[in-house]
Amino acid sequence: MPSFGDGSAFGDRLAGAFAARGRLCVGIDPHAHLLADWGLDASASGVREFGLRVVEAAAGRAAIVKPQVAFFERYGSAGYAALEDVIRTAREAGLLVIADAKRGDIGTSVAAYAESWLTPGSPLEADAMTVAAFQGVGSIAEPMRLAEEAGKGLFVLAATSNPEAADVQQAVVASGPRAGMTVARAIIEDVHAFNQAQPSHPFGTVGLVLGATVALGSYGIDTSVAVEPAFPVLAPGFGHQGARVEDVHRLFGAYAPGVIVSESRGLLSVGPDRLAAAVARRAEEVRASHG
Repeated sequence: MPSFGDGSAFGDRLAGAFAARGRLCVGIDPHAHLLADWGLDASASGVREFGLRVVEAAAGRAAIVKPQVAFFERYGSAGYAALEDVIRTAREAGLLVIADAKRGDIGTSVAAYAESWLTPGSPLEADAMTVAAFQGVGSIAEPMRLAEEAGKGLFVLAATSNPEAADVQQAVVASGPRAGMTVARAIIEDVHAFNQAQPSHPFGTVGLVLGATVALGSYGIDTSVAVEPAFPVLAPGFGHQGARVEDVHRLFGAYAPGVIVSESRGLLSVGPDRLAAAVARRAEEVRASHG
């Protein structure tokens, strides 16, 4: 079984994961109703069992899993212990792990968040994490530096599918070098500048979260022109939320080579006994859609 969890730059490992297992990312989202449907308790032990079953179903069939941290965090220290077990087991199984933590802050606080999720040997060590840059991309400079140094990845929220995000993400920057751009576009430009300044890899260290159900053009995002290195794009919204894998190229244009097709509820709702087959089938559909 190939391992994508250690060693080289994140962009190289992501390219290897795509080549070996495709672009499907299986979300690990233990909603209360899914725990009940799976016959599991709404507890730390329940989310641990849920997460481990998803890892077992994904291993060897998909390349990436994405635990939603909030569903574990709600059970306090026991929930975090459960999450540590899930992340460790997934990485030992050769899966890339994106911790969906959406952390954002300034100074030493945001640096500490990055150290928690990206430092090799940390109890919560993942391969990448999601971050928010509401205070500006400059506020996450330390996580970007740490990710590059440790061979990890970041995914910065840029154009998200929740409807209330549009007012902020479509707003226009008033001053500075990105004046006149939408906030979403300014984030993308700053991320691209960082990636360009690093050693060359097929994909950059820092990627984007772009919702698959979002009309990216209305956010000022031009996907007609490819960038180098390519953006890793974490794209939620497939399956239950309505986006179709066969539309990846239409939805993301020149960004399509870096798109990670993220799906959670649409897969998890089939139940634990049918999940492995559903993941295998979906992974093949995603591979076929990318040609």
